[in-house]
Amino acid sequence: MPKRNNEHLSIKDALKEFVATNKLEAGLDKVNVADAWAQLMGNGVNNYTTQVKLEREILYVQLSSSVLREELSYGKQKIIDMLNEHLGKKIVKKLILR
Repeated sequence: MPKRNNEHLSIKDALKEFVATNKLEAGLDKVNVADAWAQLMGNGVNNYTTQVKLEREILYVQLSSSVLREELSYGKQKIIDMLNEHLGKKIVKKLILR
């Protein structure tokens, strides 16, 4: 049985320790990237977004509109920078629009 820690920890610190101990950061990053996409892109883009998936620092976004896909492809690096800034760390290195 693990030893009880008598130090007082804030909930934030306890959750960070739990995530680090159980190696859950990658899964949380996937969820956070999808949420960031929805927040930053707004309703106009989200209505045509069918899937957002993060795999090995590559963000795959499936869109139902070829016109929107073409428009977004011109600003890929700007979108990557916005997502990483919103997340507070460099998670996305490449964006693939499908």
